[in-house]
Amino acid sequence: MPAKKPAIKSKTNRSHSQRPTINSSRARARPASSRRRQSKPPSLTDTRVMLFNKPFDVLCQFTDEQGRQTLKDFIEIENIYAAGRLDRDSEGLLLLTNNGQLQAKLTAPNKHTYKTYWVQVEGDVSDSAITALETGVELKDGMSLPATVTRISPPNVWPRNPPIRERANIPTTWLAISIREGRNRQVRRMTAHVGYPTLRLIRFSIGNTSLLQHGAMLANGGYCELSQAEIAQLLQS
Repeated sequence: MPAKKPAIKSKTNRSHSQRPTINSSRARARPASSRRRQSKPPSLTDTRVMLFNKPFDVLCQFTDEQGRQTLKDFIEIENIYAAGRLDRDSEGLLLLTNNGQLQAKLTAPNKHTYKTYWVQVEGDVSDSAITALETGVELKDGMSLPATVTRISPPNVWPRNPPIRERANIPTTWLAISIREGRNRQVRRMTAHVGYPTLRLIRFSIGNTSLLQHGAMLANGGYCELSQAEIAQLLQS
């Protein structure tokens, strides 16, 4: 009588739960090591930081399903990302980098980095309105922190496309407003709260980095790359 072959039967009836246990542990191990590699920031020599003068009506992202203008229409460098945001209807300084650690540092709320905006508002701004903005105003999401606000002469900047809508016989005022918060549309809400709607908003500087580079204003829609020494200062700030 021929002998039975239990080995074949045992192999056929092997529990299916045994294989996933081994494969699952391997699957978990690979992404873990992969995440460790990805979390390591680029070295200083590999870190890149771009200063971009964002035009009006441009989104602070590289893709858009609706076909609107994005950063990709102006910057063709791969693997860099915006450090912070600037509203579509705002203009001016935007920093981009390939260093996630630096990106987080530049946008960390506890850093309280001052950002200065050149703001054109409707009306002749009163001293009491400036005092209110400097002291803090009550917004829907709470009181704004104290700000630095000064009247300035109309800055020598690029024309906006399209131009702002000015009403006849109503003057406008330019203000330099420095805040250390980053709430949604905060500057616009602050000026509206004191009775002076924002017509145009240009971010001029973030900390010690500004649109003024090597004695000249960065062209609207243009960008430049920081040197290694300038990047090192950003990392140490």
